Amino acid sequence: MKEIKWVFVFYSLAALVAMAGIGVAVGERSVIGIILTAVVLMVVMGMGFRTKKRMREAGLL
Repeated sequence: MKEIKWVFVFYSLAALVAMAGIGVAVGERSVIGIILTAVVLMVVMGMGFRTKKRMREAGLL
C-alpha cells in the first residue's frame, strides 16, 4: 500500500468545505457568499495542483 500524502487530504477537505459553502450561499441567496466561496475554491484547487506538480518534479510522487 502507498503512503498517504496528508497535504492532499487537507487540500481535498478544504475544497469540499468550499463547495459546501457555495451550496449554503446559494440556499441563503447570497451573491457575495457565492462569489467568495467560489474564489476560495479556485485558490485551494490551484494550490493543490501546484503542490502536486512541485512534488512530481521533485520525485516525491
